[in-house]
Amino acid sequence: MRARLFTIAFIIVSNSIHAQQPPQSALDIEQFIEEIFAVQNGAVSSDELFETLLLFYSDPIDLNNTTTEELRSLFILSENQLRSFINYQEKNGRFLSLYELQAIPDFDLITINKLLPFVTVRDHGLISDNRSLIKRMLSEPNNYLLIRYEETLENKAGFKAKNDSTPAAYLGGSGKYYTRFRASHSRDFSIGFTAEKDAGEQLKWNSETKQYGADFYSGHIQVQNQGRLKNIVIGDYQIQFGQSLIFGSGFNVGKGAETITTVRRSNVGIRPYTSVIETNFFRGGATTIELNKNTEATVFYSRLNQDASQSDTLNFISSIQQSGFHRTRTELSNKNTITEQNYGGTLLYNHPSRNFSIGSNILFTDLSKPLIRADRVYNRFEFSGSNNYTTSLFADWNWQNFSLFGEFSRSESGGLGGLFGLIGSLSPKIETSILLRNYEKDFHTFYGNAFGESTRNINESGWYWGLKYTHSRQWLFTAYFDSFKFPWLRAGINAPSTGYEYLGRITYRPTREIVIYAQLREQSRADNPSANEQDAVIRFPVEGIKRNYLVNFDYPATENISFKTRVQWSSYDFNSTLTEGYAVWQDVNLSYRKFKLSGRMALFDTDDFENAQYAFERDVLYAFSVPAYNGLGTRQYILLQYSPTKKLTFWLKYARTSFRNRDSIGSGNELINGNKRTDIRGQVRINF
Repeated sequence: MRARLFTIAFIIVSNSIHAQQPPQSALDIEQFIEEIFAVQNGAVSSDELFETLLLFYSDPIDLNNTTTEELRSLFILSENQLRSFINYQEKNGRFLSLYELQAIPDFDLITINKLLPFVTVRDHGLISDNRSLIKRMLSEPNNYLLIRYEETLENKAGFKAKNDSTPAAYLGGSGKYYTRFRASHSRDFSIGFTAEKDAGEQLKWNSETKQYGADFYSGHIQVQNQGRLKNIVIGDYQIQFGQSLIFGSGFNVGKGAETITTVRRSNVGIRPYTSVIETNFFRGGATTIELNKNTEATVFYSRLNQDASQSDTLNFISSIQQSGFHRTRTELSNKNTITEQNYGGTLLYNHPSRNFSIGSNILFTDLSKPLIRADRVYNRFEFSGSNNYTTSLFADWNWQNFSLFGEFSRSESGGLGGLFGLIGSLSPKIETSILLRNYEKDFHTFYGNAFGESTRNINESGWYWGLKYTHSRQWLFTAYFDSFKFPWLRAGINAPSTGYEYLGRITYRPTREIVIYAQLREQSRADNPSANEQDAVIRFPVEGIKRNYLVNFDYPATENISFKTRVQWSSYDFNSTLTEGYAVWQDVNLSYRKFKLSGRMALFDTDDFENAQYAFERDVLYAFSVPAYNGLGTRQYILLQYSPTKKLTFWLKYARTSFRNRDSIGSGNELINGNKRTDIRGQVRINF
């Protein structure tokens, strides 16, 4: 112990850890997400990830009271680093200081700097909280009320009809309202509710239509670690176990510049649902109970009304709606058309000392009306009926420098789905990941979100290989190659097809603050040519190759001013036609006392939507912007954050997109007559 204290003291005195300061606002966490996952093609949904990271930032993980799965959910530590962490703690006991992180084998300064904002070391013997649960809830400092308003200033066609006293396309006003309250403490409790009205929806009180104010409400109460009762949630929630073949909504990220840690899913269990996406969650109750030291059981029940398109003459539905919009009479007629019931559970056995876990999932789904899809060839193997059940077996095993994991599942139709992966450290500088997957064309999973090219785990097989090479503290290289196949037809593709995707990124950090990286991404996928491109009765799919390039430069001018410069461009080669596009933008971020200001100036020029340039923007807390720059024009935004007190914060965002090659924007009810679109967003957060 004396030698250990001397080592910690030496690290502190020599200041060799050079730890970064924790994020000063949600903006810094957004930047962290963008850097780690390289948001591209608008495919990454960051809401739940951001919520998790912000919760860990507000109430950091106690390194003396955590689990491997909890640390893995940060997507920062490699499997080798996780094992080194556990071995160090088993050998040396409780952590005395965060400075000990540098003493753990395999922990480098870049990893430590990313980890520091989300972890802490607490002395439970001196400051443990022995108050009752009710008192802890009532006095929790990590609570807030959030109120947001946003609107597009230009008139859209749907609202013009209403103003002209003609039959309204949109029944409600053009403003979007959002209210949220949450009080939570990591691994203890959480209470929250959310209310939202989208632009075009009505804000009214009508008992006949069962609308009371806003169009969408969500809420939850969660209690954790009460003896054998490990977790219980009443209200809206999500579940993730195994590799997300059955339970995996909301907690996964797509393929990106982080090629190792994001391949494997974690057993995060039951989590409160806090997003305003009105699908892909459960509503009811769920609980996890500890059966013995190594075994726990999770059971749940959910009853939720879903939007669906219903046949006029027959008592069935043709599709389940995912948009969540209720702006027009047609959308309102589809609201809450069916009732969906889900029930099931998970049995999980975990043996930490042997680095092994195994579990089983089961999910039953009942629809109040049968689902019968349109009579199309590509729908031949899609789910049909009102009942479905899915079961799976999953396991993971850590052996030396390798981690093996997998899940195999069967749905009621007899269709099978499965994936198997491996993550390993080949040397202190080289990490690799391999994943094989196969989801048969009649495999039906409604809440699965496992690794794949498609948004659903059906009609797909493939293999993925990822690589990370850390040459030094300054140089990092990451890459992946993914090959995939669709054995049956898909919507818009008239034959079985294949494709591939690869990415390479090289990152240079001359200092802790300056980050420079360049990236290449190529994707090959088949698509049907348009009718005027192929003169044939049957249009056969043609391979399209898309290439994306980007160069990014993050650099600080002073402690209060930083810059980001990015150039990205692309090409799309399809049916003997080559189209291109590019975007260039400059970000400026300033911080002065109680004010933070972020701004951007972007120029873009694209030949078609296939070359749209997706750009991650900073935004108000819990809001995300990944606009598609398409056409010829410019985009600017300014985001102001002001915190007059520790308990009160204001945000205001102004964004405008101007086009030079068009006289209108959008189509249908979203049509704007003119070449400019201006969006404003204001928000206030109150901490009690």
